[in-house]
Amino acid sequence: MTRRGLGHQMVEEVRMTLEQGERLLLTFVIPVLGLVLFSTTRIVITNTASRVDFFAPSALALAVMSTAMVNLAVATGFERSWRVLKRLGATPLSPGALLSAKAGAVLAVEIAQFAVLSAIAAGLGWRPHDGVAAALAAIVLATVGFAGVGFLLAGTLRAEATLAVANGLYVLLLGISGMMFPLERLGGFSPVARLLPATALTDALHGAFGPGGVPVEAWAVLAAWAVVAPALAAWRFRFAGE
Repeated sequence: MTRRGLGHQMVEEVRMTLEQGERLLLTFVIPVLGLVLFSTTRIVITNTASRVDFFAPSALALAVMSTAMVNLAVATGFERSWRVLKRLGATPLSPGALLSAKAGAVLAVEIAQFAVLSAIAAGLGWRPHDGVAAALAAIVLATVGFAGVGFLLAGTLRAEATLAVANGLYVLLLGISGMMFPLERLGGFSPVARLLPATALTDALHGAFGPGGVPVEAWAVLAAWAVVAPALAAWRFRFAGE
């Protein structure tokens, strides 16, 4: 498999994400609407001086989770169900190259999300601390972990089950990860929630762009998910659906 072929497949993956309405809604529209709505209204009380200081990092975390886990899982699950993956695996595009192209496409879409959301947040008055390097490192770790979860779902479940489970996880993690409101409001459940990749990413981005820095616990959780989730996906993934 040549680099040109790999690059071509990655471009195709990005194109499909941007051309399909439901995937565009998930990866761009919902994070942008959430950022604007929650930053300009008092629906949720935050613990920051400016509302956008809380919701800008949250929107970035939501965008990563949407793209690297839900979008990847659902798209791959249906491609597997329709035996697209099996047919592609018989071409010069090897299974490993196909998954690499999908992972590269996720990162490309995330770069676009980061640019769009950061520009909108800046227009709303967001003035983050200089934590871009730490934020990008956290996003890369979270992307690997979320992609592992997405591939695990897509490679083991039926397409319909993948759709249901991925969207269920999306809603659950959105509610308990600290994206929508400060995690302290979960009370005694917050230590458990901090073991989840969505919570760790949210904590990391709030810390990177805020005055406190990224908590060590967030790095540990993100690193653990970045190792364990892809390993499980590689072990369990099947290119042909039932």
